[in-house]
Amino acid sequence: MSKAQPKFVTSFHWTSRSDVGMRRANNQDSCKIVLAEDESSWQQRGHLLIVADGMGAHAAGELASKLAVKTIPHLYYHDRELAPRDALRSALTQANVEIHRRGTANPDFQGMGTTASVLALLPQGAFVGHVGDSRVYRLRKGRLEQLTFDHSLLWEVRRSHRINEDSDFAKMIPKNVITRSLGPNSQVEVDIEGPFPLQKGDQFLICSDGLTGQIPDEELAELMHELDPEEGAQLLVDLANLRGGPDNITLILVQLLDDRILSEDHGTSSIQRSPRSDGLSWMATVAAPIAGVCLLFGVLLLFAGQTVVAGILTAAGVSVLIGAVIGWFRRRMIAQGHEADGEGNAGQAPYAVCRCDHDGMMAETLSRTLDELRQAARDENWNVSWQDIDTLRDTAAKMTEARQYPDAIRQYAKAIRQMMQQLRKQSH
Repeated sequence: MSKAQPKFVTSFHWTSRSDVGMRRANNQDSCKIVLAEDESSWQQRGHLLIVADGMGAHAAGELASKLAVKTIPHLYYHDRELAPRDALRSALTQANVEIHRRGTANPDFQGMGTTASVLALLPQGAFVGHVGDSRVYRLRKGRLEQLTFDHSLLWEVRRSHRINEDSDFAKMIPKNVITRSLGPNSQVEVDIEGPFPLQKGDQFLICSDGLTGQIPDEELAELMHELDPEEGAQLLVDLANLRGGPDNITLILVQLLDDRILSEDHGTSSIQRSPRSDGLSWMATVAAPIAGVCLLFGVLLLFAGQTVVAGILTAAGVSVLIGAVIGWFRRRMIAQGHEADGEGNAGQAPYAVCRCDHDGMMAETLSRTLDELRQAARDENWNVSWQDIDTLRDTAAKMTEARQYPDAIRQYAKAIRQMMQQLRKQSH
């Protein structure tokens, strides 16, 4: 008899997909879902979800992404002394060192790299670790937020020059040039975002640019909002492929079903922090004794008539005390600032926001997609059983006319999924 899973596992619904796409010979993406092994691990480290998009000739990109999804969880869960956000940064930084080492050790893997977008889900909230242009989103009550900044030439130029993304200049910048990744260089700058408090119903999407390059945020928001994670994940992959599938497509979707496993403060005051010294122990054990000895001998030598030496020792003792007090005060101010920041969010997320419009546009888009599939099937003489598909399509059309857009989207999604399932069976 199998052992029942703990509540901190069953409170989430997970699904993942990774597809080679339509134009690539091999899949250089990797993804991994690592669940906390026990209650202690859940409290200290939570669950970890990773998507990595590899880059490099031959099998280099595939190796880089596999190293990332293997190394990062091991490092993150290994050192329990660090706070989650520090452990996440350390894991990504050390993974970069390992990928770089493997890349420089073999001429075939020279310069290999990978993006890495990592989501850690804990009772106190969600943390995001990020390098590259894969993305992490959160959907809450119809509002989709991009929690990661794309480390791409387009986004970096847009940020530094404050240009409009719809301008002619922005359209001239290549969208697939990334400025930061794990592996090519011995050092890397890692973005850490969060903590983001969790609520029942929250959905998170971690994905490679093979998905976001084909499906805009507005459609992501609508489909995630209206479809369950399993159906939504497959439809997203199908749509990306139907729109050309120029790259590998990888995604993880997770939804919080029960928030009773969360901390009461939902991610603020109870966030674990790495231990820091405020300087008091240094003053008590080092500075104070040195200053005391200097002042004591200074007074004794003064009574003995050694005024010059007494003056030097007294000045030294006073200088040590003043320096210690100034140092303690500065460390205290820095520590207070760091703690204040620790109670809020690291980073500047969200970097993009959109809402579900519920205006029927998504239903019309799926209707056109289904019509295009039907025409392609006729042109290519595909063997398709249309009865169930036509029934779903007719039902969806009636719901669209009645402005029952969420129901229409679900019916169109089922029709597209059924047709794609038939086509995939024929291709094997």
